[in-house]
Amino acid sequence: MTNYVRQATDADLPAMMAIIEQGRQALAADQIPQWQDGYPLDRDIQADINAQRAWLLIVNGDIAGTAALLTTPDPNYQKIYQGSWAGDADATYTSIHRIAIASGYHGQHLADFYFSNLMTLSYAAGFRQIRVDTHALNQRMQHIITKAGFNYRGIVYMANDATDQRNAYQVML
Repeated sequence: MTNYVRQATDADLPAMMAIIEQGRQALAADQIPQWQDGYPLDRDIQADINAQRAWLLIVNGDIAGTAALLTTPDPNYQKIYQGSWAGDADATYTSIHRIAIASGYHGQHLADFYFSNLMTLSYAAGFRQIRVDTHALNQRMQHIITKAGFNYRGIVYMANDATDQRNAYQVML
């Protein structure tokens, strides 16, 4: 099996949105409200592609996963509650967002490989910490995140919305 990551192109948008929709359905099946309001939309994923922050997991030539690797500060991470970020508060970091694995690839531990590659890309770009968040009910993603070496750091809110709480994680490289 040949697995690698590559940057997404405009031509990849339909496949990426299909994977996002599969992720949305999996979250709904687990009664997790994350991604149930339409987000991420085509325009969100297109913005990731345009900014060259969209990365695909390729398995045997097929797109098996999609993720955004941001290299600019995430406004949602500016304030953290019931915890704190490790290291220098002003340090630069990458953040992983909008990550999903196609449903036909679940159970193959490909998320471990994907996270490892996103961590390598971050390190190669000069970053020494990565942040990620997920819904408190998303036990599957929390397992993947902690298995990848991330530590729980506290709670963040999306767009300062008190009803949209996320568990925040960080790994130091």
